[in-house]
Amino acid sequence: MTTMTHDTPVRNHLRAGLLFALLSASSFGLSGPLARGLMNAGWSPAAVVTVRVLLGGLVLLPIALYQLRGNWNLLRRNVSLLLGYGLLAVAGAQLAYFNAVAHMDVGVALLVEYTAPVAVIVWLWLRHQQRPGRVTVLGALIAVVGLILVLDLISGVDTSWIGIAWSLGAMVGASAYFILSARGDTEVPGSVLATSGLLIGGLAILAAGLVGVVPMRTAAAEVSFQGFTTQWWVPVLTLGVVTASLSYMTGIAGARRLGSRLASFVALTEVLAAIVFAWALLGQTPRPIQLLGGALILIGVVVVKLGEPAETTTATAETAPVSDPAAA
Repeated sequence: MTTMTHDTPVRNHLRAGLLFALLSASSFGLSGPLARGLMNAGWSPAAVVTVRVLLGGLVLLPIALYQLRGNWNLLRRNVSLLLGYGLLAVAGAQLAYFNAVAHMDVGVALLVEYTAPVAVIVWLWLRHQQRPGRVTVLGALIAVVGLILVLDLISGVDTSWIGIAWSLGAMVGASAYFILSARGDTEVPGSVLATSGLLIGGLAILAAGLVGVVPMRTAAAEVSFQGFTTQWWVPVLTLGVVTASLSYMTGIAGARRLGSRLASFVALTEVLAAIVFAWALLGQTPRPIQLLGGALILIGVVVVKLGEPAETTTATAETAPVSDPAAA
């Protein structure tokens, strides 16, 4: 009877974590098509990212201040975590990715960046002696194969060493996002971590634009999508509120419930979500091979979960709060 009572909150904890992680991945997936519409209207990639993350941080700021309750010592004690999250997980990943696509095919850059789950497994193995089992490795291979099919990279694509280097930098940033988001033992509420990271990252990208590292260009022209045209501020607000504040908040809540390894594989569904949104907003119809790849990604995520040690799930359930996503 004790086991059944204990298993129920653990299952609920896992279910909530999966829902948060999937919502985060879907929200992140919407950012690409919206940003593409703005870039087609004359915005530079760095300007889109800067507005997106700064607006997202401002949206979350009241929630973060409420949960902080004037405890500024909390920020000082965790300054390294906040700076690492803002500079690596937000600014580093974004800047590296957009520099990568300036030198190589977007699909290849995405593929390199989304090897982050493998990097997370290696990090947990080397840093915390969490050696992956055979089932986990099998799930990773299935998910990577599915990702290749989704990105439709079966044919050879020209790349450059500079582009590959930037893509690897984006992979490091994405890995940092999953590892730092999963810090279930930290005293920093998820809203404070997300807000600080978005504001620090946004200001860092803005500074990079001001010194000429990345071009910073905006436009007031209307933005065209598949079948409709809208004012520029509509996708900008959606990027800030949905694809930044909502994505990072739910991403942190999901990662703290699932752990960085499983959360990083669930996040692979972002690629599938991006293809669906690109289909709806940009008229980029996915091919059957991409749909097959999406199915393999989901199968890979399930297999990775089956390979998770039982004690990891239990420990996660006990160390992270369940009731309040903002505090997770």
